[in-house]
Amino acid sequence: MVHSDIRMDKVTQAVENLKEEWNQAVAQLEGCIAAIESCGKMGKGTEEASSLPRLNGSAQDALQLLNSLQCRLDPLAEQLPTFEEVQSGQATLQSWKEQYQKLRMRLRNANLQANANIKKAAQEERELLLGGGEESTIRRRNLQTKAGMTSAAESITESLRRSRQLMVQEVERSANTLATFDESTSVLRKAEGEYQGHRSLLMRTRGLLSTMQRQDVLDRIILTIGFLIFSLAVLYVVSRRIGLLTLQRKLADAIRSGSISAEDVVAKVKNVPVPAPAAPAPAPPIYDEL
Repeated sequence: MVHSDIRMDKVTQAVENLKEEWNQAVAQLEGCIAAIESCGKMGKGTEEASSLPRLNGSAQDALQLLNSLQCRLDPLAEQLPTFEEVQSGQATLQSWKEQYQKLRMRLRNANLQANANIKKAAQEERELLLGGGEESTIRRRNLQTKAGMTSAAESITESLRRSRQLMVQEVERSANTLATFDESTSVLRKAEGEYQGHRSLLMRTRGLLSTMQRQDVLDRIILTIGFLIFSLAVLYVVSRRIGLLTLQRKLADAIRSGSISAEDVVAKVKNVPVPAPAAPAPAPPIYDEL
C-alpha cells in the first residue's frame, strides 16, 4: 500500500512538472510570435528578414516541445489516484490541445504579417538606395557588411538549433528508455514474487509426493506380508484337510475290511483303551452215547 501511495505521489508530481514546462514553453512561443509579428516594423527589412528563420526555428522548437508535453500528459492523466484528478487531467489535456492549435494559428498569422512588413521595409530601402548620394552609398556598404555578419550568425544559430533539437530528442529517448527500464524492473520483481510463491508450492508438493511414495512402499510391504501369511494359512488348511481326508479314507477302508472296528476308532480318538475281546467259550464235550 505504501508503494502504491509513493507511486501515486510520483505521478501527481510528474503532472505538476509537466504543467510548469507547458507554461514556460507557451511563454517562449508567445515571445517568438511577438518578435515575428514585429519583424519589418523597424524599417530594416533586410536585417529583420534574415532573423526571421531563426525566430521561426525557435517557435518550431517550442511547438515540438508542446506536442511532446501533450503526449507525456496523456498516459499520466489516466494514472492519477482519484477519479476527480483523472477528469481534471483529461480536461487539462483538452485545453492544451486547443491552446496548441491557437498558437499554431497565431504563428502562421505572425509570419504572414512579418512577410508583409518585410516587403514594405525592403521596398522603402530599395527606394532609399536607388536615390543616390553619399548616404545611399554608406547605407549600401553597411547593408553588405551586416548581411555577411547576419548570414554567419544565422548559420551558427541554425547549427546550434539543430544541436539543441538533437539533444532534446536524445533526452526524450533516454527518458523513454528509463521508463521502459523501470517498467521492466517492476515486471521482473512481480515475476520474482510469483516464482517464490510457486517455489514454495512446489516444495510442499514435493514433500507430499515423498510422503505418498513412502506410504505406497509401506502399503506394498504390508500387502505382500499379508498375502504371504494368507497363502501359508491356506496351504496349512489345505494340507491338514488333505491329511484328514486321507486318514478318513484309510479308516473307512479298514472298517470295511474288518481289520478294525468302529469302537476301536472311537476309543483311539477318545484315548480310551479298548478291552480285549473275550476268549471264546470252550465247546462242550461231545459224548458218544453209543
